[in-house]
Amino acid sequence: MKFVDEFREPGVIGKACGEIRRLADPNRHYRFMEVCGGHTHAIYRFGLKDLLPPNIELVHGPGCPVCVLPMGRIDDGLSIGKDPDVIFTAFGDMMRVPGTQGSPLEHKARGMDVRIVYSPSDALELAKKNPGKHVMFFAIGFETTAPSTALILMRARALGLHNFSVFCNHVTIIPAIRAILDSPDMRIDAFIGPGHVSTVIGCRPYDWIARNEGKPIVVAGFEPVDVLQSIVMLLEQLNKGEAKVENQYKRVVPWEGNHAALKAMGEVFELRPYFEWRGMGFISQSALKIRSAYAEWDAESRFHVPGVRVTDPKAAQCGEVLKGVLKPAQCKLFGKECTPERPVGALMVSSEGSCAAYFNYEHRKNAVLTSIGA
Repeated sequence: MKFVDEFREPGVIGKACGEIRRLADPNRHYRFMEVCGGHTHAIYRFGLKDLLPPNIELVHGPGCPVCVLPMGRIDDGLSIGKDPDVIFTAFGDMMRVPGTQGSPLEHKARGMDVRIVYSPSDALELAKKNPGKHVMFFAIGFETTAPSTALILMRARALGLHNFSVFCNHVTIIPAIRAILDSPDMRIDAFIGPGHVSTVIGCRPYDWIARNEGKPIVVAGFEPVDVLQSIVMLLEQLNKGEAKVENQYKRVVPWEGNHAALKAMGEVFELRPYFEWRGMGFISQSALKIRSAYAEWDAESRFHVPGVRVTDPKAAQCGEVLKGVLKPAQCKLFGKECTPERPVGALMVSSEGSCAAYFNYEHRKNAVLTSIGA
């Protein structure tokens, strides 16, 4: 299969690893943050960490939109769904994310009309087929999924479909990276840039990271060779004393981004002054809200939303893991009270969450090795 098999070819992987060992200074410790949760999943799934020299540390960033959503926003969305005339719709990875009174699936078990959709257009079709109900779509994601939400809102307005609305939780990646770099307890040498987000926004928005912060960043794909090649490119920059933005994922990511997608987002959304991120607090201009021209399809305008800030369970250390301060297994609840089957924190829910990825691959691998005495 084009762009898959050739990026998993053992010989090429071996050459990339050899180049990494050649370039890495054995007297230096490197800390590279992969911003995107898709990269975290790939790193654990393919065992890439085990192929790297011990002095190259991969730090997991806040690139999973389900993971960074605070419990208060989940409660707000579910408060709308409690209306018997409302159908609550969301992507599947939202269904087990816990709010203070349970996850959407737990609310479904109690009688709430909760349905999984695979795209915003599914929710719109549901509204067409159920004119006596109001269909609310719980929108979530970085700039990757925001254009599809924008297009559906434009479609709903064009159709004059009045029993449909969106509860918008789209967040933006650049302010999150800025917050990480401003954190006093964080030391990052370079970034593996998010591939999916960059298909929409392009590479230019990362210029300030290299120019102002002196940190190299390479936008990367999600196959083993993609990730390893991005590390080679970062090491080459560091060895030359350079800091610039490079695009390893050229087969998918245009340097200037997707103009049509950006235009749709610009018409429908505007920046929120502040938005709360799980474990990171309020970050200015880090999320999108629906413009007043689309207020009729904005769930926050149509329904009463409590807007109460909820503190995460004290024992769960999601914030420290999200910021890269702790590794997943260093959380006191990891693999004990908090597992993919019974998650306490959001990082254990989504497949892109660092705790879920670590549990499903690294943790289980270590358990097998221990059981056979390896």
